[in-house]
Amino acid sequence: MDILSYIRRYGWAAAMLACCTLCCSPVSGQEGDVEYVLDTASTAVPLPDIFKPAMDLSGRGFHSDPAWPQSLAHQRVLDVWQKDIGMAGIYRLQYNLWEISEVSGNRALQEKLIANYEAVIKRVNDAGGVVILNIFSTPQGQGKVLDKKSSPVDLKAFKSTVKDFIRYYSCVRRYTVWYEVWTAPDLDDFFLGRQQEYLNLYRAVAEAVRELETEFKVSIPVGGPSSSWWFRSVEGNTNVTPERSLAYELIKFCYHYRLPLDFISWHAYSTDPKCEKEMTSYNKSAVALMRDWLSYFKKERVLLIVDEWNYDNGVNLSAERRDRVFVSAAYIPARLKHMYEAGIDHQVFFSLEDFQYNKEGVERNVGAFWFTPDPVAYNGGAKSTYNVWRQISLLGNSMYVHAPKTTDEFVGVIATKGADRIALLVYNYIDPDIFRNYLSRNIALLNENERRALLAVIKSDRLDKIMRRQLDAGTLPVPNRVRAMLKKAQELNDSAARYSSAARNIKIVLKNLKEDYLAERYTVDSGCNSNCEMVPQELEQTVAPGTSSISMVLNPYSASLLVLTKKPKDQMRPQEIEKALEEAAKRKEAPQEQAKEPEKSPEPAALPAGPAEPAASEAATAK
Repeated sequence: MDILSYIRRYGWAAAMLACCTLCCSPVSGQEGDVEYVLDTASTAVPLPDIFKPAMDLSGRGFHSDPAWPQSLAHQRVLDVWQKDIGMAGIYRLQYNLWEISEVSGNRALQEKLIANYEAVIKRVNDAGGVVILNIFSTPQGQGKVLDKKSSPVDLKAFKSTVKDFIRYYSCVRRYTVWYEVWTAPDLDDFFLGRQQEYLNLYRAVAEAVRELETEFKVSIPVGGPSSSWWFRSVEGNTNVTPERSLAYELIKFCYHYRLPLDFISWHAYSTDPKCEKEMTSYNKSAVALMRDWLSYFKKERVLLIVDEWNYDNGVNLSAERRDRVFVSAAYIPARLKHMYEAGIDHQVFFSLEDFQYNKEGVERNVGAFWFTPDPVAYNGGAKSTYNVWRQISLLGNSMYVHAPKTTDEFVGVIATKGADRIALLVYNYIDPDIFRNYLSRNIALLNENERRALLAVIKSDRLDKIMRRQLDAGTLPVPNRVRAMLKKAQELNDSAARYSSAARNIKIVLKNLKEDYLAERYTVDSGCNSNCEMVPQELEQTVAPGTSSISMVLNPYSASLLVLTKKPKDQMRPQEIEKALEEAAKRKEAPQEQAKEPEKSPEPAALPAGPAEPAASEAATAK
């Protein structure tokens, strides 16, 4: 792994918001046992959007039907997702202008292709969801070179093309669509052009949006740049100099030209669940720094969206996304929790279906669904990743909020509630690359000399020896802060090695319960990788009014949804029924016994007090 890859693996914050009302602390027992205490009567807020299922609908990269968008997942997969999860969240759709123009010679085919794009947009909108329409590629004949990734040679023609379909979708049909300008323009594989050419391209789209908003009196969100990392630019760049990023340049560009900008988006693939928490050289988190930029340029309402993310260890066909998919499945809730704590507004997971067997040779098993090509019928299925998204869809519509006293490095809880239930999503994710990720997400905090010293260690063969404790970091001739950072990375790596193969015991204590509950557990772990049933296991532990506790064993790389549903009255335990009948009988007998008692004569009214006789006369009478 090269230095840039180390630097890209990032995410650390000095302070964080907690996503549930819980107290986390070690309990007596085996090392690694954890206790979570949740006050069910405490404050809850509407479930943040970050915890709602959101998906990039891409997949495959090739279909036998030329009228079906080639980079869109199979229709069967769309149907399964909508049936099980719904489409009320944010769904990203790549709108391939090159592909549409490529069939312009066949008008009937082109109309059918565009109709299929619209059908997906309508499907999402009808379900209450929002479409991020990613405007990608240049129509044939409009690029500077004969390549769909080329920047347009005629921006007026490009603007006219874009304006036509935005007018139709947002002004005529009134769909809820957010328009995203390009994807990964900082990479040659996706954009052939300079940074200024991308900015000019964005300006063409933004001006088209502004003109349509004025003409039709509607709001049409637009944003970008959808770069490969938040700090990336067309010239490259690292997280040490974020002010050179394409995101910063776009914010500044929109301010100077008074262009609409509703969201800033970027990709973030990693194994690190904390990669949104990176600290920058400005001694603040990446998200806080971007908020400062937006505030300075008077764009405080701009949303921050991670528009592509997934578990990624740098391999296109990763075992952790197929044969050991339970690893990437457990990563999902851990990443969402840290995204929320970092202050991200929205996220979009990439992608719905794997990419393979396409004419461009792109093979990436990033999908929630796998498939094998079959010219006759659909041949594929769901990975356990999909079941985690089903777990997330079962969270309550409100979330408990409170800062935990301490935080376990690997185990976490997302605590929510609904009208008649409490839903806790408990995960146990251990970052396999925690040693390098810790270093890279903290490197920007070092000064130039310290960074140079750390990078020298990374370049050499000493880093792996330090990680394996074959070399004592304390003996290295490096600055103290670098030495301390390496020691901390060693400690984290030791913990990860210990818990990656050992189950954790967790005790969940629920306080201030008002009723009896039935407890069920949905589990995703190494027991199943593909086409797994979503069947709950009913827990035998009693969950009664007052304080109750539930003990569970969490396997490494697992996600468990604990659902507590209010127990129906007809399912009360026999002793509870008898007790209820006895109390009812007592209440019934009480008025009858009251009626049988003889009426008592009323006490005579007290007479007015007169003068008391002298005590002496009473004594004399007695004698």
